[in-house]
Amino acid sequence: MILRGIDPFSPARRRTRVVSVGDVKIGGQNPIRIQSMTNTDTMDTAGTVEQVTKLAEAGCEIVRVTAPSIRDAENLRGIREQLVKLGIDVPLVADIHFTPNAAMIAADIVEKVRINPGNYADKKKFEVREYDESQYGEEVERVADRFRPLVLRCQTNGTAMRIGTNHGSLSDRIMNRFGDTALGMVESALEFLDVCEAESYFDVVFSMKASNTQVAITAYRLLAERLEARKPGEDSYPFHVGVTEAGAAEDGRIKSAIGIGSLLEDGLGDTIRVSLTEDPVREVPVARGITERAGRDLIVSSPTSSGDASIEIDATPIDLGLEQTRRSSVAMNWAGLDVGGEAPIRVELEIADALARPAEVAARIATELSALHDVECESLLIGCSGSEEFSRIVEFHRELESLGQGLPISLRIDLADDEVLDGATQPVVLPIEMSLGRWVGRIDASTKGSDILRFAEAARKARVSIEWELSGQNHEIPGLVRAALSNMGGDSLDCAVSLVPSASLHAVRILAATLADQQASTLPIVLRQRMDAPPTSASVDSAGTSIPDAALIDASVRLGSLLCDGIGDVVSVHSGIDVAVAVDLTYRILQGARQRTTRTEYISCPSCGRTLFDLEETTAKIQARTDHLPGLKIAVMGCIVNGPGEMADADFGYVGSGVGQITLYVGKEVVARAVPEIEATDRLVELIRDNGRWVDEPED
Repeated sequence: MILRGIDPFSPARRRTRVVSVGDVKIGGQNPIRIQSMTNTDTMDTAGTVEQVTKLAEAGCEIVRVTAPSIRDAENLRGIREQLVKLGIDVPLVADIHFTPNAAMIAADIVEKVRINPGNYADKKKFEVREYDESQYGEEVERVADRFRPLVLRCQTNGTAMRIGTNHGSLSDRIMNRFGDTALGMVESALEFLDVCEAESYFDVVFSMKASNTQVAITAYRLLAERLEARKPGEDSYPFHVGVTEAGAAEDGRIKSAIGIGSLLEDGLGDTIRVSLTEDPVREVPVARGITERAGRDLIVSSPTSSGDASIEIDATPIDLGLEQTRRSSVAMNWAGLDVGGEAPIRVELEIADALARPAEVAARIATELSALHDVECESLLIGCSGSEEFSRIVEFHRELESLGQGLPISLRIDLADDEVLDGATQPVVLPIEMSLGRWVGRIDASTKGSDILRFAEAARKARVSIEWELSGQNHEIPGLVRAALSNMGGDSLDCAVSLVPSASLHAVRILAATLADQQASTLPIVLRQRMDAPPTSASVDSAGTSIPDAALIDASVRLGSLLCDGIGDVVSVHSGIDVAVAVDLTYRILQGARQRTTRTEYISCPSCGRTLFDLEETTAKIQARTDHLPGLKIAVMGCIVNGPGEMADADFGYVGSGVGQITLYVGKEVVARAVPEIEATDRLVELIRDNGRWVDEPED
């Protein structure tokens, strides 16, 4: 289905009202604002002021500070006074959980108050209860009565509000009626909006955060659709976009870029926060990189905007992730590699110059790929031009095999290359022990139908699959698809389709929808990505290898968005960086998009003033003991705000519950309370063993 207010093919920035947070304006035609949050004790005035100052100097435009108690809320005044003395005028947001009285105080001091509908007036005990309509209505009214005084206080003071739903802290009431779902997140927020609108208070910003990127994307999209349905055509409320508990290092950046970037690319999002289990100052450049890559150039649409009118597709466009299902495709076999169908999404490297210097390139690739652990490159695509290069395929293949990298090989061939097309049809060219995966041919608006037919006929004679790589503007894609499919000369040829790496993610959506329009909806789609950004700044992966931030963010936004939409059967990477780094990054993106799990996943919060232990150090310690357990999900949470809820999405949980004390979970079940922090990591490992999920780490 298409969501109201979202054009999947040529989206514009969602139209919203402007909400003022001090002197910073959110929404409308204002830039996407960058936020972060302090992780200091709010009662440590000097430490909090110092961190706010550093964040402001780094380019953070709004800073959130936790207010877990009345005392903390009152101290926000002292923090504000010290910032004023230093000339720091960045707006402050009070982060409220469980304590409405603290919210009332904070609303007199700061420019914005964030409340969590899941715990503002409800508690989470995982109770199972059936509500009839009358009982449920009474509970909603009870919550409204508790919330209304804050609405009136904010209205009087001109204080903005964020209604921030977290997937991990939905109330028992919401869970019993809607389940642990994106719909439940949206319904929880809209209950609070009803109170705001009843009091004619509209200075509201929404967030729908989850550690699961698919859930987060779905919740924001669904909220946009629901708000549009409430008041069609009117400017709506701004969105604060983020992925909570994203983690640290490259995985935290990848998950953030996938979740935030996907939404910005669709015009959803007016302010963002990247949540990393690191010093919050390090979140700011990542957030800036995401906004620069995704969505910043989107313009505010007019009420009559309908996208690119020249794109005519009759089939229902692809579902924008509400069902979180992978697009169906037929199964193929590329030189022994299963592709499409029930096979996992494959990872391929494209090497342009392999046949110009086969021995040299094979040695380099084999050396770099040998650094991979737990994952592997599954296919190679190499460029082939002329009969001389074609004759070197066997040499390249045998050289790779001798170095322990016997990979399926596919060829990129120019449709006008007579030498290759004629020579490749001769069975004596390749030895019996080697077969080619597929031929890749590029089609653009100038390609003749006769050339497409000749390429397809040559592939049939060579008994090899093909992939049509289409190159054109978005409005040209439907025509290119029709040209490719109508000129193949029959149906007895396995065929995949792709777009050039420079194509936008919206173009790939057009491709998927056009295939459905042409009754070819099950053809596998290859996603192409270049990773050759200049290494001006970089994240460091677990092996200590530098990944250019621009490459990481670009690939995560583009590939991750499509993968979360269920599009893609192969990811083919053309790498200008170390090929092992490119392959590893691709697998991390697949896992961040919840499409292929190959390593341990850590759900760890970014820490705040509620945290009673060093979250970054603890997470690193746990990771050092458990990162050889692929498929295991471990949550490391600083406090109980989202801890119990996020345990439901993790296999095991480690949650701070007091000074020097940890509570351990299996799923959402508490199995050990008040564990001394010094013993907690060992106890977690024991818990994993006791539940049959432990394997010994392989020796080097």
